[in-house]
Amino acid sequence: MSDDHTRVQEFFAARAADWDSRFPDDGPAYRAAVAELGLAPGARVLDAGCGTGRALPALRDAVGPSGMVLGADLTPAMLEAAVRAGRQSCGRLLLADVARLPVRGQALDAVFGAGLIAHLPDPAENLRELARVVRPGGVLALFHPVGRAALAARQGRQITPDDLRAEGNLRPLLAGSGWRMTSYVDEDTRFLALALRQD
Repeated sequence: MSDDHTRVQEFFAARAADWDSRFPDDGPAYRAAVAELGLAPGARVLDAGCGTGRALPALRDAVGPSGMVLGADLTPAMLEAAVRAGRQSCGRLLLADVARLPVRGQALDAVFGAGLIAHLPDPAENLRELARVVRPGGVLALFHPVGRAALAARQGRQITPDDLRAEGNLRPLLAGSGWRMTSYVDEDTRFLALALRQD
């Protein structure tokens, strides 16, 4: 395992037990972001870096009983917290690295990634892996329940020019990784970038 993976696991393992209680009001923002994916009943979707599975209920509701919901995370403690919260009933949980997903090519209709982009060790390569598992025309949602400025303030830092979530950085990063950004929102109450998988 790389040092990057170890740091991510250590960061989230230390916070897994109280993660949901630290952010108790995020549910509506997750539901709204999932709704913007436009998932049809029967669709197949991955929550990449699912953490405690906060998006899984909304994803399950969107795809219905005939759809498939996967939640993949690198940190066992986060998946254990998802199970304690009962969210394994909404989708199949996978202990997996989003850099090497155990999913066949073009098997999915969409990927949802909450808070994901900042934790990717090689964003361009990792976004290519997400493109690999999504059919052409499928959708990627990069989401955070607060915008860039609000997140920086919460973390006690300033926004820097190299912030991957900045539109000027994210658009070419996605384009070079097999995606075309179709919408971008960065407000105090949410960050959401949607992209389509290119042929």
